Amino acid sequence: MDLQEFVQHFAEQFDETDASIFTPQTKFHDLEEWSSLIGLSVIGMVDEEYDVALKGNDVKGSVTIEDLYNIVKSRI
Repeated sequence: MDLQEFVQHFAEQFDETDASIFTPQTKFHDLEEWSSLIGLSVIGMVDEEYDVALKGNDVKGSVTIEDLYNIVKSRI
């Protein structure tokens, strides 16, 4: 699993936010488009792409995309 690939998959969950602003250090909770629905989309994406089950608290407790990546990576 590659960090840049994870960032790309993460960015694909957003419809209105330009993909160029997504980096490993992006604080995704601060994004205008962020919502609980997108959080569920991220959980679904991680399950489908990486076969890892995230919980809502994993997403809630993460600050950056890289934080979330590290959780997923630790469970593969």
